[in-house]
Amino acid sequence: MAVRRANSDNGRIMLTPSRLTLARTRRGLTAAELARKSGVSARAISEYERGLRRPKPATTEMLAGALGFPSEFLTAPAPPRPQSSAEDTQATAAAQLAIEFNAWLERLFVLPQPNLPPPRTSPEGTRKAWRLDTVPAPNMVQLLESHGVRVFSLPVDCATEEAFSCWHNGTPYVFLSPTATPEQARFDAAVQLATLLGHDEQEEFAAEFLMPHKLLPGTSHRHWHVAKDQFAARANTSGDTEGGMVRRETSKLLTKVFKVLRENGTTPFHVAKELNLGLEELNGLVFGLVLTALPGGREPGPRGRARLTLVH
Repeated sequence: MAVRRANSDNGRIMLTPSRLTLARTRRGLTAAELARKSGVSARAISEYERGLRRPKPATTEMLAGALGFPSEFLTAPAPPRPQSSAEDTQATAAAQLAIEFNAWLERLFVLPQPNLPPPRTSPEGTRKAWRLDTVPAPNMVQLLESHGVRVFSLPVDCATEEAFSCWHNGTPYVFLSPTATPEQARFDAAVQLATLLGHDEQEEFAAEFLMPHKLLPGTSHRHWHVAKDQFAARANTSGDTEGGMVRRETSKLLTKVFKVLRENGTTPFHVAKELNLGLEELNGLVFGLVLTALPGGREPGPRGRARLTLVH
């Protein structure tokens, strides 16, 4: 695996201003709060983030320690800025980390390329394009992945944030809430599909995509894998009272990725280290989507690029 060089000035490691902003935002801290945790003045932090001053290596270490990131994270190249209207929050900062993780994966694997219907394609048109016809949509996470959408979890400290989506360099991303029920996470994935397709009425799209109105007679919420109240409201019935989905839908792509990496001696610990992250941070991005393992194992050594084929 290639080792990324940190920014340097005549051999001196330099902090990347946008990295400090990203790390601080990811931790949900203001400059004043970071100042209290690190012992570095809020004014200096503001000047570092604006590129007006360069901290000494010891100061960079103090900031990294207070933020819970390796110092290498703060000196790596500038992070990606996804095409999203969302404000800088812990959740959008986590999305930037997920995009970096995806870029790392794409250097090792040939992942499915984006293949979404044209913008504003109707729910019926989208179902037809994806050959769903009269059947319920399968696992929504895996369905999106098979069409080139990268699906990640928001870390548990972003549990109050709603699911959202964005684009980056032509690749669509969906981020799901870690605390959503199985049915709600499935519905959220359909809502974000509508968002990626440019629809204004995303929930209406999601409801019709998951529960085509003309196909509802004689069926139940369990048939469509949706919440009882969502089905009852749409079918104009009281619905049955029996249970719904037992567990959340998981990722086939990420499961395959970690399986292949492990077979080549690369554990999640190694992956996190390559990304200049802690293992907990990496686990947060795949929470509920795949079972991750504890750190350990020998030095990483995948060779070449593995091609991942997803069949839904």
